[in-house]
Amino acid sequence: MKQMFIGGRWLAAQDGRTIPVVSPADGEAFEQIPRGGAHEVDRAVAAARAALDGPWGRLGATERGRILGRIADAVLAHEDELARIEAQDTGKPTSTARNDIRVLARYFEFYGAAADKVHGQTIPFLPGHQVSLLREPLGVTAHIIPWNYPAQMLGRTVAPALAMGNAAVLKPAEDTSLSALRFAEIATAAGLPEGALNIVTGLGEEAGAALAAHPGIDFVSFTGSNEVGTLVQQAAARHAVKCVLELGGKSPQIVFDDVDAARAVPIIVRAIVQNAGQTCTAGSRLLVQRSIHDRFVSLVAEAFARVRVGTPAMDLDCGPVMNPAQQRRVQRYIDEARAAGIPVLAEGRIEADAPRTGFYVKPTLFGPVPRDAALAREEVFGPVLAALPFDDEADAIRLANGTDYGLLAAVWTENAGRLQRVAKAVRAGQVFMNCYGAGGGVELPFGGTKRSGHGREKGLLALEELSTTKTLVQFHG
Repeated sequence: MKQMFIGGRWLAAQDGRTIPVVSPADGEAFEQIPRGGAHEVDRAVAAARAALDGPWGRLGATERGRILGRIADAVLAHEDELARIEAQDTGKPTSTARNDIRVLARYFEFYGAAADKVHGQTIPFLPGHQVSLLREPLGVTAHIIPWNYPAQMLGRTVAPALAMGNAAVLKPAEDTSLSALRFAEIATAAGLPEGALNIVTGLGEEAGAALAAHPGIDFVSFTGSNEVGTLVQQAAARHAVKCVLELGGKSPQIVFDDVDAARAVPIIVRAIVQNAGQTCTAGSRLLVQRSIHDRFVSLVAEAFARVRVGTPAMDLDCGPVMNPAQQRRVQRYIDEARAAGIPVLAEGRIEADAPRTGFYVKPTLFGPVPRDAALAREEVFGPVLAALPFDDEADAIRLANGTDYGLLAAVWTENAGRLQRVAKAVRAGQVFMNCYGAGGGVELPFGGTKRSGHGREKGLLALEELSTTKTLVQFHG
């Protein structure tokens, strides 16, 4: 049985409760993690505060950066092991898990190099006064991460927090805590002082809720559903604590009649089947100009029909979804769309050797999908693509902006002016032009508009989110 990591020590839950770790590939439990709660969160927050008052808080930015750099190197040295853990825990193809580990290392490399590049300012003011602006850590930061990209999400949120000199408390998803726990061992061996990173495993409604509401934290990062994000923000607001929230998307691929189809089609298919569609930035809406709609969508359908689904070891295009609840959710969307008479244009294939007890879903392409259908508006979070036609540029923009989400979008056209016009008109935190996704995109500021959340992660903007400023005004006569 695994233990959680608090103040540099490995601990079971105080009451001895555990949570089974189930493989999505075959539905079998293969490990146990502690079911922590408010008591363990209290200990973790206290350990983080002690680290700030101790050796971690006294380190200069250069030395913090060196430690993060050593962690990046250590992650790469353990790449094979961490990829095996991640693949077994999440069910994703082994090659995808390996890429996730490389992105985890890249986060620590990037923010390790950035740690001593965060500078203050000198501000002109009244005669006889000297004014300077300092940028300082927030203090104890809380990080509640989801199950779809556990290793990547750890790096995305914890690395910039540590680079700025904060001490972190991480609550990984109960479905996927194993890579975080192994990472804690690796980071400690690389020189991370005790208490700088603490990991509390447990259920969201217990450990996660206790962490978001804790009076000893100074910041909350949360990625997950709108419903839970609202609860996290309400809990943090009781103590006037800042939140960065990433709450999903319904991202459009906007395809105009002059698209380079040979380039676009494989990218569009990969953008929805990658990670079994369990990606906040999944390109789940395919918006195609009506004059080429049937011809272009038929090319997508041909590629979609070649998608293969299987276990991590098979290393195919797509793995299972995360758990039975997610399998039921995705299948419900598929079944309801079929019942509503929306045409199925193509399906992927679940390999015969995939265990029947695993949580597999056939990737499915629907179209044309009515604009008011659930598939056109709601986040399915599975390998389901909805194709919709549009008439012209203005119609494309209306359709792209016609959901509650605004996280990511793509524009496909060879017209440079149209690329810029549409990209600027779409309401989204990131817009890709004749491409999609960033392979981690560590350097690129990331976050949403509307119900996709607020605040920015990744890039140098994350360091601003995870710090505060202090204005010093000195009178010297």
